[in-house]
Amino acid sequence: MLKRALLAAAFIAVPVGAQDLPRNCNLVFTNTPATRLNLIKLPSGKYNTYSGGGVVGHCSGQNNQVTADSAEYYEEQGLLYLIGNVHYTEPRAKVDARRMTYFQSDDHLHAEGDVVGVFSNGSTMHGPVADYYRATAQRPVSRLIAPNHPVFDIVQVDTTGRKAPEKAHVVANLVIMDGDSLTYASGQVQLTRPDLVAKGDSAFLDGARNFARLMRSPSVEGKGDRQFTLTGDVIDIYSSQREIDRVVAAPHGHALSKDIELVSDTIDLRFSENAVQHATAWGPHRANAIAPDREIIADSIDALLPGQRIREVHAIRKAFANSVPDTATIISAERDWMMGDTIVALFDSLKTGDTTSRPLVRRVIASVDARSYFHTRSSNAPKNRPSVNYVRGREITALFTTGKVSTVVVTDQAAGVYIEPVTASSTRTTLPVSPPTRAPATPPAVGPRIKH
Repeated sequence: MLKRALLAAAFIAVPVGAQDLPRNCNLVFTNTPATRLNLIKLPSGKYNTYSGGGVVGHCSGQNNQVTADSAEYYEEQGLLYLIGNVHYTEPRAKVDARRMTYFQSDDHLHAEGDVVGVFSNGSTMHGPVADYYRATAQRPVSRLIAPNHPVFDIVQVDTTGRKAPEKAHVVANLVIMDGDSLTYASGQVQLTRPDLVAKGDSAFLDGARNFARLMRSPSVEGKGDRQFTLTGDVIDIYSSQREIDRVVAAPHGHALSKDIELVSDTIDLRFSENAVQHATAWGPHRANAIAPDREIIADSIDALLPGQRIREVHAIRKAFANSVPDTATIISAERDWMMGDTIVALFDSLKTGDTTSRPLVRRVIASVDARSYFHTRSSNAPKNRPSVNYVRGREITALFTTGKVSTVVVTDQAAGVYIEPVTASSTRTTLPVSPPTRAPATPPAVGPRIKH
């Protein structure tokens, strides 16, 4: 009894009457029959206590516990050193390490060596070192600080409280976690989910809001059959029901997929069933949609991509589109183009399961002060001297066959010109002048047809 009384007295840092102070931990060690003690009384009347053979203790009146192989307690400084197989548990977290230091003045645990943390929501942490600040009345939310490249596996929870079977995997040089939901990461951050991989120099994750923000050279790479990459100065990720809903990059947004490339100040991708379904680009520096053989520029661009396959592209305000002429019949350094206040491009649908083909453009419509310029194969000249159709109207529709212009239809206010190169035989009987600047009465049979 005397030994147990001395042990309790040595580890009680706060008088019993002061245990109602919520900020401090009144340490009580019950230990085990095998525990060995060495107590040194200081001039102040306080003790330095050294124990071995197994240590077991807790904060009086609080639902927590700490165990270790051995311990050193310096009552005057309020320092407790725990050495060997250290395990700390409380309702909010469990922390295991080779060594721990407890700073009694601010309820702060410093863990070193193979640190493993398990939090109340099921998220886990692995790292070489961590500092855990317990929740108190003055600090209602606990905080974990993990430097030196820790690894976190964060549980994703939907609005009904159900946990996803897969966790979000976070790696960074430094991770700070406030409570169960707020996570801050910096230095070579990588967030891996089943549907994407996100990277950046710093990141913020809010589990309660299902929101994540990546900063400083961030990127997001979509997984699956039809992959995509999104970059920008800042990338925001929104999710619900344990799946990504929306990813926004701004400024300097750049999205790249098999079907389309978008460049703009802001790019907004909308998801469903782990695939991009809708992409919007806008900003003061205009939006640009790029494919290997064509390009669209406008104040804003709206692309519909059901199943992450391009179906429609809407270019709004001061829209301009260009494309490569049919290289099988035409050789030209110039591109075909259309312009108008609005341009809509419609694409062929791909068969379900086709992950290799790129949809071909089927129709392009320019409206409001529309203009178009298309090359056509001339029956009287070689491939490198094509004819040219230039038309204007309220609306212009270009129809495509196998991705190449077949017909151009002008609706209302139609006007234009058709230019055909001079034939080789005609140049022998006339002066060597430039090709005619006026269009013939009838366009040739080969190439796009203009209908008024």
